[in-house]
Amino acid sequence: MERCGWAGPDQIYLDYHDTDWGVPEYDSRALWEKLILDGFQAGLSWITILKKRENFRTAFAGFDPDVIAGWGAAEVDRLVTDPGIIRHRGKIEATIGNARAWQKIEAEGGFDTFLWNYMGGAPLQNNWQTLEEVPAFTPLSQQISKDLKAAGFRFCGPTIVYAFMQAVGMVNDHLVTCPRHAEVAAMRR
Repeated sequence: MERCGWAGPDQIYLDYHDTDWGVPEYDSRALWEKLILDGFQAGLSWITILKKRENFRTAFAGFDPDVIAGWGAAEVDRLVTDPGIIRHRGKIEATIGNARAWQKIEAEGGFDTFLWNYMGGAPLQNNWQTLEEVPAFTPLSQQISKDLKAAGFRFCGPTIVYAFMQAVGMVNDHLVTCPRHAEVAAMRR
């Protein structure tokens, strides 16, 4: 048994694969944080985000959407000069708008419920043998992307949403040859 081929060789990547990626997440705020980080990753490698994740958490007030929703131009100007994060004005502005969209969904029953309802509350257990079998997006990620955009989210296209679904365990895309496949499958509610 060996890890999924995308994980390595950097220790931060291995640790992320072995402890975080694919573990079902049911906390609304944590789900929002991961969606935002996946949006920042667009056009970049995930290891870039992993290496800056703690800087992001500091810069974005612990990813508290209730705090970020109140931000404006001053905070955007501060963040575009912060070398510890990805200084993309559009992604920073989208994060503020996404916090406001999160608040609406949270007030209407919860962001966690909104997302997990697509899955019937349980992760999809895929059984991929090779990385080549794993899709970049699916019809479901396209639908979730469309619905998130309708709710006011940005930087949440179908590929970003599918990467997010993998990261938060909505789908178990560990290869069946990876020891984490069975471990993650056992974590489902």
